[in-house]
Amino acid sequence: QVQLVESGGGLVQTGGSLRLSCAASGRRFSSYCMGWFRQAPGKERELVATISQSGSYIYYADSVKGRFTISRDNAKNTVYLLLNSVKPEDTAVYYCAAGIVCLQSYAYWGQGTQVTVSS
Repeated sequence: QVQLVESGGGLVQTGGSLRLSCAASGRRFSSYCMGWFRQAPGKERELVATISQSGSYIYYADSVKGRFTISRDNAKNTVYLLLNSVKPEDTAVYYCAAGIVCLQSYAYWGQGTQVTVSS
């Protein structure tokens, strides 16, 4: 089992940058595929990016490709999401999640961190 805690959210202006972090407890962090999801008000939760256990596989949603970067540090049990060139439509609660197989089910979720982009 793994517990996840996100941090780094906040208010940012359009075109700005923000880095989200997700710290995981437990000693098996490196065995999990990690993902970042987001949910905007009135919308369904969507996958933003995911990274495999070793970091060799990375997927981005088309809406963030070229602007966001996912990375992980297995020695620090942490996954990151760097948000660059943010847009108002990036406003959402961002969640990190852990699963065994990327792009399939994610069994463990954090509590979320709010990102608000002002225009």
